[in-house]
Amino acid sequence: MSEVAISVEHVSKMYKLYDKPIDRLKESLGLSKAKNYREHFALNDVSFEINKGETLGIIGTNGAGKSTILKIITGVLNQTSGEVSVNGRISALLELGAGFNMEYSGLENVYLNGTMIGFSKEEIDAKLEAILNFADIGDFIYQPVKTYSSGMFVRLAFAVAINIEPDILIVDEALSVGDVFFQSKCYHKFEEFKKMGKTLLFVSHDLGSVNKYCDRVVLLNKGEKIAEGQPREMIDLFKKVLVGQLSQKDLTKEEIMADALAEESEQGTQGDSAMLWKQYMLINPQVQSYGDERAEIIDFGIFDKQGKISNTIYKLEEFTLKIKVKFNVQIPNPIFAFSIKDLKGNELCGTNTIIENIETGTVAAGEEIEIAFTQKMILQGGQYLLQLGCTGYEDDNLVVYHRLYDICNLQVLADKITVGYCDLDSKVEYQRR
Repeated sequence: MSEVAISVEHVSKMYKLYDKPIDRLKESLGLSKAKNYREHFALNDVSFEINKGETLGIIGTNGAGKSTILKIITGVLNQTSGEVSVNGRISALLELGAGFNMEYSGLENVYLNGTMIGFSKEEIDAKLEAILNFADIGDFIYQPVKTYSSGMFVRLAFAVAINIEPDILIVDEALSVGDVFFQSKCYHKFEEFKKMGKTLLFVSHDLGSVNKYCDRVVLLNKGEKIAEGQPREMIDLFKKVLVGQLSQKDLTKEEIMADALAEESEQGTQGDSAMLWKQYMLINPQVQSYGDERAEIIDFGIFDKQGKISNTIYKLEEFTLKIKVKFNVQIPNPIFAFSIKDLKGNELCGTNTIIENIETGTVAAGEEIEIAFTQKMILQGGQYLLQLGCTGYEDDNLVVYHRLYDICNLQVLADKITVGYCDLDSKVEYQRR
């Protein structure tokens, strides 16, 4: 039986929300017996355990309670009710700047943090070289940390957290401000931690990292634990939570689980339900839409290899993009297109019916066309943006009937990251003679 590193039992965190400052003052002075506040539960009866040597991920939308539970585990916050027990020395990398004195130099903060954790000066001296080498900020180590960039700050904070030999490491999104090379070094350190049998509690919006590094995942929504299980299962359920919140539903645990089962039933193996496909997608509320409206893109959906609608695709698996277009006038030889961009706006790949030698013919007014593009996902793990278009040529001039820029996000999950934007899916043979 595995030894428990962290136990969270029925933990709740309630905040009192007052409409007027005077109501808070009256209560603090005992001048009012009336309840002049509303109760807001950042966490509501949350329970889970982390075994020693396990990597646990916590996912959820903003406001789900992820950072709150980490602060309670590390002692930064006190819970309103419930019990938390920790078996082992914790090193935590939470909010940027937590535990650092901005007036002190980086070196002074190394000693300050080490002392707070319980190390003597001699013990910190023995670890100092490893900390400075990992942070790699040069002579800035002697400057006040208030002069640091966010990237330099997180380098030093992570270097201290990772090199004090904790039993349990807790990380909350802090790595998102580091550059790609530093993030790579940190994730390599995570792998070393796992091999050493250390415990890692990991909160991130990067679902690719959650899928790759975590043994188990807890899904939170609006302060409640919805479920816990294998990373892929929880990520799939998280996608349904995202869609539900976009429709302004006040989702509870029971509603989310019921919705998940209902969607499985409604979509079927091909996603052919009476609902629009895009209602299951995570849509950009600031989508750029333009064109002369002689044709309109009325629906679209991304389907994984099982035929389920999803914004998340696993690398090197086949997926299908389906588009429905309604024509308001007769149009000869319309062109249907899609492309995928990175978050910086660089167009990475895409195609259209001309490139693919598809004869679309003349489409009559009132007719609806459905077209499907099926391909293997070769892009690296990460976040991308989808563009859709229906255009045509009239007198050798390109005419835009309808285009949707950045209509939705596309999350690619990968167990392996190769060099560059895409994966060549190489088959490697190695022989020794």
